[in-house]
Amino acid sequence: MNGFDVRVYAIRHRTARRRPFEVRWHAAGRAWSRSFITRALADSYRAELVRAARLGLEFGPATGEPLAWAAPQPVATTWYQHAVAYADMKWQQLAPHSRTSVAEALATVTPQLTRPAAGRPPARSLRAALYAHALNPQRRSCTVDPATASALRWLERASLPLQDLRDPRAIRVALGALAVRLDGRPAAANTIARKRAVFHSALAYAAELGLLPSNPLDHVGWKGPAANAAVNPVTMASPAQVRAIFAEVDRLRPELTAFFACLYFAALRPEEAVPLHSRDLVLPAHGWGKVILTRACPRTGSAWTSTGKPYEARSLKHRPDGAIRIVPVPPVLAALLHRHLTRYGTTPDGRLFRGTRGGPLSESVYGRTWHTARSHALGPDLAATPLARRPYDLRHAALSLWLNATGAPAEVAARAGTSVRVLHTVYTHRLHGQQDAVNRQIEHALRRQDQSPLVSASGSANRLHHPEPVRHMSVNGPRRAVRRQPHGTINRT
Repeated sequence: MNGFDVRVYAIRHRTARRRPFEVRWHAAGRAWSRSFITRALADSYRAELVRAARLGLEFGPATGEPLAWAAPQPVATTWYQHAVAYADMKWQQLAPHSRTSVAEALATVTPQLTRPAAGRPPARSLRAALYAHALNPQRRSCTVDPATASALRWLERASLPLQDLRDPRAIRVALGALAVRLDGRPAAANTIARKRAVFHSALAYAAELGLLPSNPLDHVGWKGPAANAAVNPVTMASPAQVRAIFAEVDRLRPELTAFFACLYFAALRPEEAVPLHSRDLVLPAHGWGKVILTRACPRTGSAWTSTGKPYEARSLKHRPDGAIRIVPVPPVLAALLHRHLTRYGTTPDGRLFRGTRGGPLSESVYGRTWHTARSHALGPDLAATPLARRPYDLRHAALSLWLNATGAPAEVAARAGTSVRVLHTVYTHRLHGQQDAVNRQIEHALRRQDQSPLVSASGSANRLHHPEPVRHMSVNGPRRAVRRQPHGTINRT
């Protein structure tokens, strides 16, 4: 029998097998079979055999497969190789914080997408090697310690081929890793959602390059816990509490009082207040002024910036390059900024706030001051709660106050540099003014019902709406006299 006599049989499902789906065919004078983990993989392989038989390709006696398949094939791309390539592709277009998010997410899933292999390093070592070296293009050429080099060699050897990620079970293993921290505790819902988005994007890039037929994550019905975007109400400080903390800041580090005041009275993000220049301020002698924001300066590790410095000036958050935001400044903040300029001046390049050595104000410097002042102002009991735990909570308190005072979400969103949708999602439950008004209306309605007499079985005599007048007519009231009219009509008097 020659190699052109080929018969391909139906897929056989064998339970209790590690690879339960078996493809069977007859070629080159004998029977052949091959097993797969999923039916989809078996269907794909069987379809290729049928296609080869219809094209008249010769099947070889050594493997039972078409001889053309025995030609040298390119080395399969592994997930580890693809993850590194994806991080390189995204690097230039991302801000430093986003670069760290990509590396963190890929460092979480990559150790899970591996085959069992001897000498597996600890999970913490694998993540550290990926995050600090392999997924950072700027540090990949640096010399690494032996433990990091060993971890990366193991990943290169054990990483799954990308094609294996078509198996939903492999995807679920990776998703399961997103849901737990290294110590085994559940990860935060927002962290899971952020890492899953990066994983999905990396798989979509593989499909875009033709390395996968489609994004396998789209075919897996896995859902993480619902993320809560609303700000925690217990973090909100009252105006009196904020004033008390500011008084302590003024005692400890008075040169930082205006910085924290910008976060509260103008609802600036810390990254927007750090690079403020004197030219960004419009401060009249009396009344309201303005702050003209043109840039943000978030702090990230120097390994993740393009300049090699911890800070990298960027456009305003969620805004294109060159966009500005004008924030009105209330008189109290204008007075504090005037006082700051008078007492402390600016740096040689015009910045209002400076670090210990004259550079940009660092998070560690203002963070230590804030925590010390907060502890002194709130006392041990309140200091142990999440109330105003971070300087960023000043922005939350400010926006909540503005919404309660004005009821103008569009204007508040414009001043805060966010969207109305996000504003409602994060702060709607903090609209105490509306809640109080609704509470008063409900209380008034309940009081009216308590004071109204019960005159009939049909309900209160002062009903405001009777959709069925006959049904709600009193059945116990006095009967009215009936006077007969001509032609058989009846008139009630």
